[in-house]
Amino acid sequence: MKLVRQWREIERGLPGNWGDARFRLTTGHEEIAARAATLLAPINPAQRGETVRFHATRRGTGASPDTIERLLRRLDEERVGGELGLIGTEETQAQPESSRTSLAETWGLGLQGLPHDWSDIYAEVELVSTDWLERAALLLAPVNPARFDGRPALRFRVARQQGYGASPGMTRRCVERLDEEGIRGELRILRVLSGTEPVATQGPVWYVEGRAV
Repeated sequence: MKLVRQWREIERGLPGNWGDARFRLTTGHEEIAARAATLLAPINPAQRGETVRFHATRRGTGASPDTIERLLRRLDEERVGGELGLIGTEETQAQPESSRTSLAETWGLGLQGLPHDWSDIYAEVELVSTDWLERAALLLAPVNPARFDGRPALRFRVARQQGYGASPGMTRRCVERLDEEGIRGELRILRVLSGTEPVATQGPVWYVEGRAV
């Protein structure tokens, strides 16, 4: 059975509130395990003999389920096979409702901390679960969200008065929609510019890891 198919079957059986999961790939041969570890290098696997171990996470830093599946698909394409097994999981500890700050509140607080003449923002919402990605992207559609890496995160631009990006008010309304549907995550303002004046353009361009955003 292909590794991606094994992965999907295991993922479907995980508890709904899982936060971290540890996996073991048994290949049957040390040389095959070494090749698998090389292909899985982006997620820092640990090889011992014919076994390779790695973990996935739906919170904080670490390899997301999407990243794991993408790398396992590469193993399938390279015909590196084996038996994938679940070692164990850790559940996400629910934050008390009384102490959880909503995304809309976080957005408002973030704006308060900006320079008075700010003009452009590059921000992201990193979701607690990849299960919410599709719905969150739909609710955030007016701010033109985009994925940047393997994390369950959506990035977007905001323009205060003119230029490229959604307005602050529209942005607040979009993140309020996430709050209303119980979609949780962390909102971050990644970059800020002040006093920009577009000249024959729609606004400034940021370059992040070689990409224009």
